[in-house]
This record gives sequence, C-alpha cells and structure tokens, in this order.
Amino acid sequence: MRLAYDEGVAHPTNTQFAVAVHVLTLLGGAPEQVLSSELLAGSVGANPVHVRRVLGALRRAGLVTSRPGVHGGWQLVRAADTLTLGDVWRAVQGNDPLLGLHGAAPACIVGQRIQHALSHVDRRAARAVEQELAHTTIGDLARDTRARELEAPPTSPQGARQHRAVPELASRR
Repeated sequence: MRLAYDEGVAHPTNTQFAVAVHVLTLLGGAPEQVLSSELLAGSVGANPVHVRRVLGALRRAGLVTSRPGVHGGWQLVRAADTLTLGDVWRAVQGNDPLLGLHGAAPACIVGQRIQHALSHVDRRAARAVEQELAHTTIGDLARDTRARELEAPPTSPQGARQHRAVPELASRR
C-alpha cells in the first residue's frame, strides 16, 4: 500500500487494481507467451511477491492461468479484447467498500445512521465505476500502450535499474 498526499494529508492508496491492469496489459500484448512474475514485477516496478498476490486474485477470478516450473509463468485465460477493466475491478476489489467506510462509535446515533447512508452511496458509486470500466478492454490498453514492445526495468548485477527491451519477448516473436 502506498500513501497518496492530498493537501498535505496522507491517506492510503490501494494499488492492486493498477498493478492488475498493468500485468494484464503485458499479458495481453504477448498472448502466445508465458511471462514470469519476475518479468511482470520488473515492468511494474514492484516486489514480485506483491505482483504474485495480485496475480493470485486474478487467477481465482478466472482471468489468468499459471504454469509452475523453470519455464513457468502467467497467461491470460481469454482474449484480451473480451476482458474489461470492470472484470479486473471486480477481481481485485470484490465487494470491498469503494469509499473506505469506517466503523462508527456504537453509542453515536448519527455515526450509525451515516454508516447506513454512506453504504448506499458507496454501492451506487461502485456500480458507476464498474459501468465506466466496462467500456475499456485489456486489448484496448495493450494496443494503446504498444505492449508488444515490452520494456522492463531488469536489475543489473549491481542492483541498479536499467531500461531495455526484454530479450525473452523479442526472441520469441
């Protein structure tokens, strides 16, 4: 989880949706290939463990499949043009509140009522987000970002990040 800053006040930001869209776009750009979580994490710029957690949620939702072993990795289960951002949102967000509702003090009558009122607003907002996200597919993003030209920031032996074309993808085409 990262912190976002708004007018000097820090609040947590969940990056799972953005990470999921990023890795799915990479997979959509190379549908015939199996991509490792290390390669995906290198492109995302995130810890491979975090990326694997996000991929696990996508696998449970039936959006990706994995193959274990030395030549293992991840692939989309269906065509990128049939996978919407709404599908991705539901896979990583589930039924979690969009607005980050808090638990009010049990003795506060206004707190109890506001929770009820906000939960209805939250569900309407979540439906609106899903409806908007349904208009964009992973295929759209793969084309827009030219994901077939994947570049990842692999780590050099000295630990420094370097940008270059990923040879695994270039050599398999």
